[in-house]
Amino acid sequence: MPRVIIIHGWASFPKDGWFPWLKENLEKKGFEVLVPKLPDPKNPRIQNWVQTIAEVAGKADEKTFFVGHSLGCQAIVRYLETSPEGTKIGGAVFVGGYFKRLTGLEEEIKEDIGVAETERHWLGNPIDFSKVKPHIIKSIAIFSNNDYYVPPDNEDDLRDKLGSEIRIVDDMGHFSGVLDGITELPIALESVLKLTGRG
Repeated sequence: MPRVIIIHGWASFPKDGWFPWLKENLEKKGFEVLVPKLPDPKNPRIQNWVQTIAEVAGKADEKTFFVGHSLGCQAIVRYLETSPEGTKIGGAVFVGGYFKRLTGLEEEIKEDIGVAETERHWLGNPIDFSKVKPHIIKSIAIFSNNDYYVPPDNEDDLRDKLGSEIRIVDDMGHFSGVLDGITELPIALESVLKLTGRG
């Protein structure tokens, strides 16, 4: 049975937004679906998140697929960067992911200095994409044309360094349940089905 592991983002939780909808719809199609709560989501740290993903994934293989949202995309890539040689997952769907920079955090940084520290922690530690690519068979990266946090140049690493298929949708903001009211995300479901050969 193929497994899908859904990785939430910064300051997010497993029951937020479109995660429950995607889980339910994938389970109806015969997938095992895991949506782990990652440690201290308001102050996420690379080592803690990567370790938790590794524990949840166990022995990942070609029947293991990931879906990440926002910082969750980067967490998946960092997990793969540290995976043992020979590990190969079936694929990943990245929704609103970023590796270069963020925009629109000025107000949050004014209110909470921890926001700036977290941003520096993740964006200031470069990823070796050459260590990631051998672990992932194929991937799809989904972006919104009006994402207020993720500018378009974040597409570059996914397209050029991981070979992800880039899909751009209209007016979905940052695909957030809280901020954008997104509680269903059919394109994420379609993308998983495509990667698993069921689309």
